[in-house]
Amino acid sequence: MTIYFDMDGTCADFYGVDGWLDDLENSRSRPYAEAKPLFNFSAFARQIHRLQKIGISVGIISWLSKSGTKEFNEEVTEVKIEWLQKHLPSVQFDEIHIVKYGTPKQNFSNNPFDILFDDEEKNRKAWTGTAYDVQNILEILRTIKGE
Repeated sequence: MTIYFDMDGTCADFYGVDGWLDDLENSRSRPYAEAKPLFNFSAFARQIHRLQKIGISVGIISWLSKSGTKEFNEEVTEVKIEWLQKHLPSVQFDEIHIVKYGTPKQNFSNNPFDILFDDEEKNRKAWTGTAYDVQNILEILRTIKGE
């Protein structure tokens, strides 16, 4: 089983960064770097470590900008990975997929027990396993782990 997390709007407060849309329209990666975590990442890292310790894999599936050029997408990919390393330095993700905007996220899951946390309802509805919105992520992880 793998638990996947979206980044923008799920883990990172991307849409809370002032001027994010203008930056994207002008191929500036600043909002990806400046976004703050949306919840307690110390507790999040502890939950991830506990899940991995009992054999559950943890991954990221995150889209690139809707209108990004090849160069901008490469820059955004790098910035997103740096963001994960900055905010979750102790976490070694089992998988990281930073993919073209609109790529069906269910393409990365081949297990009906896989879980997705995503702020986009469309992605949750298309997911073949269990999908959750961004509410109560830490509490849901505790129940998955059996706490």
